[in-house]
Amino acid sequence: MNAVLRPVQARFEPLAAQHLDAALLVEQQAYAHPWLRANFLDSMTFGYQAQLLMAGDTLLGYFVAMKGVDEVHLLNITVAPKYQRQGWARVMLDAIAIWARGQGAQWLWLEVRLGNLRAIEVYQAHGYRRVGERKSYYPAAQGQREDALVMNLCL
Repeated sequence: MNAVLRPVQARFEPLAAQHLDAALLVEQQAYAHPWLRANFLDSMTFGYQAQLLMAGDTLLGYFVAMKGVDEVHLLNITVAPKYQRQGWARVMLDAIAIWARGQGAQWLWLEVRLGNLRAIEVYQAHGYRRVGERKSYYPAAQGQREDALVMNLCL
C-alpha cells in the first residue's frame, strides 16, 4: 500500500521573541558554530527582515536579511535539518528576492562557508554568482577560521 503524500501548507511569519527558543534549537542542530540568542535579538532590534517558515506549529526554517541602500544582505538562512532537501531553501530564497525587490534593492548579497558545498550549489542553482572571498571569515573547529565565498544575485 502506497502512502499518500499530502501537500504541506507553509506560511511565513515574523520572528518574534516567543519563537527564539525554537529558532535557536534549529540553529544549534544545523550548525557547528550557530548564531547566538544575541544575534537574533540584535536582528529584531535593528528591524532586519527576519521571517520564519512554518507548517502548522512546525518550524521548517527561517531567514534574516538586512536592507541597504540598493541591496539586501542575507545574513542567515537555515532549514531545520529534518526538512532539508525538500525545497524549503528555494522557497525562502524566492521570498527573500520578492521582498528585496519590493524594497527597491538591485542586488542580493551573501557569504557562505567555502566548505558548505551543498549550500553553494543551491545558491548557484538559484542564480547567485561567485564574486569573491573573505579570508578567515567564519569560526571553525579548534579555534581555526574558515574562508567565506561571497555571492550575489542581480535582481
